[in-house]
Amino acid sequence: MIDLLVAGCGPAGAATAIRAALAGLSVVVVEPRAVPIDKACGEGIAHSAASYLSRLGVELDGRPFYGIRYLDGQHQVDARFHAGPGLGVRRTTLHEALMKRVADLGIPVVQTRVGTITQNTTSITAAGHTARYLAAADGLHSPIRRQLDLGSTSVGDVRRGLRRHFHVSPWTDLVEVYWSRLGEAYVTPVAGDLVGVAVLTSARGTFDSHLSAFPALQRRLTGACPANDVMGAGPLRQRVRSRVAGRVLLVGDAAGYVDALTGEGIAVALRTSAELVDCVLKDRPEDYEAAWRRVSWECRLLTGSLLWARNRSLLAPRIVPAAALLPGVYAHIVNRLS
Repeated sequence: MIDLLVAGCGPAGAATAIRAALAGLSVVVVEPRAVPIDKACGEGIAHSAASYLSRLGVELDGRPFYGIRYLDGQHQVDARFHAGPGLGVRRTTLHEALMKRVADLGIPVVQTRVGTITQNTTSITAAGHTARYLAAADGLHSPIRRQLDLGSTSVGDVRRGLRRHFHVSPWTDLVEVYWSRLGEAYVTPVAGDLVGVAVLTSARGTFDSHLSAFPALQRRLTGACPANDVMGAGPLRQRVRSRVAGRVLLVGDAAGYVDALTGEGIAVALRTSAELVDCVLKDRPEDYEAAWRRVSWECRLLTGSLLWARNRSLLAPRIVPAAALLPGVYAHIVNRLS
């Protein structure tokens, strides 16, 4: 019997497996998809997350960025990081680096589906493996979460994300966030000749039709060739009643998701994966829910508050003007999340 079976080998699952192996646990990863795994996301990794990955021995190649810029039709405000730069990294590049570290540590990765999970008071069995614990890192629409009936119904507008890369030299060393009535467009420099553009919105439409809601960004991309097809993700909001079901522990997007507004998905996944491994080491799965809430509460609060304001017709147009009026407050919030 192994110590930990990890279901899903995206960033959350791979980081969990790496952390567990470094802690001396026996680990097997189950992942049905071929690697590297791509995903529609903003691709900006916070400084704290990049530092944590470095401590895990994951070597990343990306484009540093030094803060966040908010823009609307009339206002622009910058917040520069105090602790150090973040890193713009293609999702496939990030995953390749994580998988290299997984391979270096000799962690088995089995290409199959988890299937039905059975468990008792001492172990779980899934995908032909028996383990003391299962880490469910199987994504935003987690089949394991659904199998264990841990989700709950979301209410309100359904927001989705669309992402595409463009061949163009980054015009700033910041991640830019363009705001409009339609939603937000994030521009992340990921290489010397490549930027990623992610649009978040509850509106229906194509990537190009959404892009027309951000004329300043559209002008920036004039003449730039798309580097790939559009990828989509959503609905983004995923409510979860509990992160623990016996010996199954949810981590990453499978553990619940508020929104991509603050771009903290990777950072939260890494922090909570560390807590999951600590609970497995102590043989105390019942501690994980409180640990997950403790290390993720600030991001969840800030993201939820910003999303609440974004969904109010009177408040949404005032978000960027308020940040421009109070740049110190805006910079403080940005640095709390970095």
